[in-house]
Amino acid sequence: MRTIFTIAACTLLLAACNKPASTESVESLVANPERLKEVRAQCKADHAKAGDALCSMAAEATRRRFMGSGTPYTPAPPVTPRSAPKD
Repeated sequence: MRTIFTIAACTLLLAACNKPASTESVESLVANPERLKEVRAQCKADHAKAGDALCSMAAEATRRRFMGSGTPYTPAPPVTPRSAPKD
């Protein structure tokens, strides 16, 4: 019984040590360029401390700001060979 209590206590302590979940989103970073600039600087300075999730969101927000919604791919119509003129 004491072992179960010790394991439960250790689990609760470890769960309390985790970083709080980020409230940032890609959309909020796109809407706030100053915050995006700060996050990109944090990721550049210390990627491990900032975290993969936040740095990935910053990269996606930067891509969206630069590319916008993008343009859909529309292939050119096929080229048909023309017949040679007859003399």
